[in-house]
Amino acid sequence: MKYSLFIGRWQPFHDGHRWLINERLKEGKNVCIAVRETDLSDSNPYNPKDVKKNIENDLRELVKSKKVKVIIIPDIESINYGRGVGYDVIEHFPPRLIQNISATEIRQKLRDSGKL
Repeated sequence: MKYSLFIGRWQPFHDGHRWLINERLKEGKNVCIAVRETDLSDSNPYNPKDVKKNIENDLRELVKSKKVKVIIIPDIESINYGRGVGYDVIEHFPPRLIQNISATEIRQKLRDSGKL
């Protein structure tokens, strides 16, 4: 089974991320969400296992149906490929409302409310 791969920190998984994932799902594609294994910091307040669990809970039915798979990968410094590798590199352009979603602002609101 083939998957469209999305790599990120997902700190936290939010509506902008969901929009991006849905772009491929709407085309009937399966999606693999790769959670980068980053060190904890202000920008990465959740450990990768919790991120994976939260995404799987949010996308429970899609995970159950195997349309979405969530994995943890080592932190990466670059994505590299050679010619004729057998897959596409696709950039998605979200509408302004989605583009303006900020995980930094979401984390700050969570901190202010005591939820982080």
